Amino acid sequence: MSILRSAPRDRSQIGTGAACLMCLRIIQPSLEAFRSNTFLYYGQRFLAAQNDPLLDRFWAEVQATPVNPIHHGAALFDIAVALTTQGIALADLTPAALLHYAWECRRQGLVLGARGAGSRFPGHLAWQVLHTMDHFPSHGPATLKAALLNGRLTVEELVDRYKIRNAGVRHLLVAYLERRKPELDYSTLDNLSRHLASNFWTTVEQLAPSQPDLRIDGELYQRWRERVAIRMDGNGQRDVDPILRAVRAFYADLQAWAAAEPEQWAIWVAPCPVSDAEVRGYGIRKRRVKERMDDRTRQRQPLLNTLVEHLEDRYGHLRDLLARAADATGGQTVMLEGRTYQRLWSRVDERRVRLGGLANVRVIDLESGKYINVTHAEDAAFWEWAIVEVLRHSGVRIEEALELTHLSIRQYQRPNGEVIALLVIAPSKSDRERVIPMSAELFAVIAAIVRRHTTGSRTIPLLPRYDPKERQSSPPMPFLFQRKIGTKHEVMSDTTVVNMLKRHCAELAEQHPGFLATSFTPHDFRRLLATELVNSGLPIHIGAALLGHLNLQTTRGYVAVFNEDVVRHYQGFLDRRRQARPTDEYRPVTDPEWLGFEEHFDQRKVELGGCARPYSTPCQHEHACLRCPMININPKMLPRLDEIEADLLGRRARAEAEGWLGEIEGIDLTLSFLRQKRDQTRRLARVAPVDLGIPGIAPRSAARRE
Repeated sequence: MSILRSAPRDRSQIGTGAACLMCLRIIQPSLEAFRSNTFLYYGQRFLAAQNDPLLDRFWAEVQATPVNPIHHGAALFDIAVALTTQGIALADLTPAALLHYAWECRRQGLVLGARGAGSRFPGHLAWQVLHTMDHFPSHGPATLKAALLNGRLTVEELVDRYKIRNAGVRHLLVAYLERRKPELDYSTLDNLSRHLASNFWTTVEQLAPSQPDLRIDGELYQRWRERVAIRMDGNGQRDVDPILRAVRAFYADLQAWAAAEPEQWAIWVAPCPVSDAEVRGYGIRKRRVKERMDDRTRQRQPLLNTLVEHLEDRYGHLRDLLARAADATGGQTVMLEGRTYQRLWSRVDERRVRLGGLANVRVIDLESGKYINVTHAEDAAFWEWAIVEVLRHSGVRIEEALELTHLSIRQYQRPNGEVIALLVIAPSKSDRERVIPMSAELFAVIAAIVRRHTTGSRTIPLLPRYDPKERQSSPPMPFLFQRKIGTKHEVMSDTTVVNMLKRHCAELAEQHPGFLATSFTPHDFRRLLATELVNSGLPIHIGAALLGHLNLQTTRGYVAVFNEDVVRHYQGFLDRRRQARPTDEYRPVTDPEWLGFEEHFDQRKVELGGCARPYSTPCQHEHACLRCPMININPKMLPRLDEIEADLLGRRARAEAEGWLGEIEGIDLTLSFLRQKRDQTRRLARVAPVDLGIPGIAPRSAARRE
C-alpha cells in the first residue's frame, strides 16, 4: 500500500474504508504508509474484526494495568499497527518483531503525539503487558527500555571493536584481558581494552602497518607518543598518563607471567617503550590536577547557596501553584506571589477524566503568556531539589545517591536512648559498604522522598536499575530516586542530573554573573562537603570514613583550602593530634572516637535550636545565640523568637525614655540578627515541611540478631 493522504479525522470515506480493509487483512500497508494517515479508533476496530481470544486477553490485561486510562488505547493501537503492518497474528508476535516496530517508528520520526510527551519509542505498555501474561519469555527483558539497552560485551568483542589486523597481537590482548578480568570491574576492563587495543596497538598499526610484535623502537615510539597526545577532534589530550601506565603495566605483566608460564607469554616479552622518566612525572601532574580541582571548588563555594535557594524557591512556587490551581475550574484565575495564572481545560483533559483518570493541571501565565504543565513541572522541580539536597548534605557519589533504596534507611539507638537515623551507602567505587549518620536536613529530604512515593497508602515500586558503566541491571529494588514518566516508572540516571544542573546554572547566569563561566556537576557537592567538614575541625580520618575513602590522601585531595589562616590552624591541629596519639595515626575509627563524635552534638543543643560550632570546641560567643552565626534555629521556636522580639522592643522603649544610647545600639543590633534568622528559618520551613519523627524502635535483642 502506498502513502494515502486522507482528509482530517473520520470525515474521509476513503480513510474509513482503508481502515476497514486493513482490519480485515485485505490490505497490508507499510508502516510508513499507515502512519502517514490518521485512523481514529483503529485499535478498537482491529480488535472487533479479529475475533482472536489471545488479543481479547491482551486487551483485558491492558485495561487492568493501573495507569492513566488514556494509555490503554495507546497500547492497543501499538499492537494493532504492529500486527497490521507485519501481517501476523498476536500469537506470532515476538519480542524482536515488537522491537523492530518501535525502532522503525523512531527511525522514521513518525511517533504521533498520542504516544505521550517526551516518548521516543512506542510500545512500552504493550511490551510490559505481553511480558506479564507470559507471551514473551520470562527470562527476557521485562520492559522495552531493558531490551533497548546495550549489555556487556565479551572480552573478544571488546578487542574486536578496533579491527586489529595482527592476529597474534589480537589473540595476546584477548588472553591478557581474560587473565585480568576477574580482578577488574566491567568499566575498568572496558577502559583497559580501549587503552591497549585502540590507543596503543591500533595506533601503532596505523603508523607502522608491518609491525610484527611488541618490540617498539625509539623512533616509532616517539611518533606514537606524539599521535596519542592528540585527540580525534585535533585538540590536545589533557591527560595521557592512564594510557602510558596501562601500556607499562601490560609489558610488566607479560614479563612477570612469562617466568611462571613461558609457553604462553615468553614469546611476547619485550622491553617496555615507556621510560621511567615519563612515569616519574606522574606525581607532578597529579598535583597540577589537584590545583585545578581546588580552584574549581573555590569558585563554586560562594555560588552554592544561590543555586540551592533557586531550586528551593522554584519547587516551593510550583508546589503552591499546583495546590491552588488543582481546585480551580477551566478559565478561572489564580494569584500567587504577585503573578496571575489562568487554569486551562481542553478536550484531552475531558477525555482523561471521562476515562477515569486525572487531568494534568495546566495554566498560562497571563503576564508572560507562558504555558505551564504544573503537574509535570512540580514533579520535576521536586526531584531536582531533592537530588541536590541529598548530594550536598551526604557527600555521596552520584551513582551511590541513585542507588539509595527504602532499605537504605536504618536507625541506631545510642546508649543514652537517643535514636539516630542512618543512611546505608551500597558499595560502589571502593566496593565497601558504609553507614553515615543523617543530619536533620538530610533526614528531612529522605522523609519527603519516601512520603511522596507512599502517599495514598502506596508502596515504593520495585524496579531494576541499569548501570551504564557496568552494562547490567540490578535486581528489582525500591529505589528512592525513581519517577513515573508516562506509563512506566524509571530510576533517574546520572546524565539526567548532570543536564539538570547545567540547565539551572544557565538560567542563573542571566541574573548572576558568577554562573556565566561556572556550572556545577554532582561531584562538586562531594568536594564542597569534604572541604567544609575538614576545615570545620573534623578529624580527617573520620571525614574519610564518612566519604568512603580507603586512603586519607584521597580525602586530602578533596579538601580545598581558602586562606593561609586555615592552613596554619589545620596543620597545628594535626601536629597536636600526632603528639597525643601513637605513631599509627592513620587507622580506622575506634568506638570511643565515634562515641565522642556523637556526644559532641549533645553539647550543642540550646534553647533556640542547634549550634554548628566546629567539632570538639566550646562556645566562643558566651552563649549570645541570637548574634552568633553558628546557631541553627529550630522552626518550632519561631513563637519564642516573637516573644524575644517583643521583650527587646520593650527594653528599647525604656532605653529611649532614659536616654541610654549605648543600650539602644546594642538592642538594635540584636533585633537585626533576630529578624534575619527568623526570615531564614521561615524560608527553610516553607521548603521542607517534613515531620522528623522516627519509626518505632526495635527491641535491642532483635537489633543484635540483625
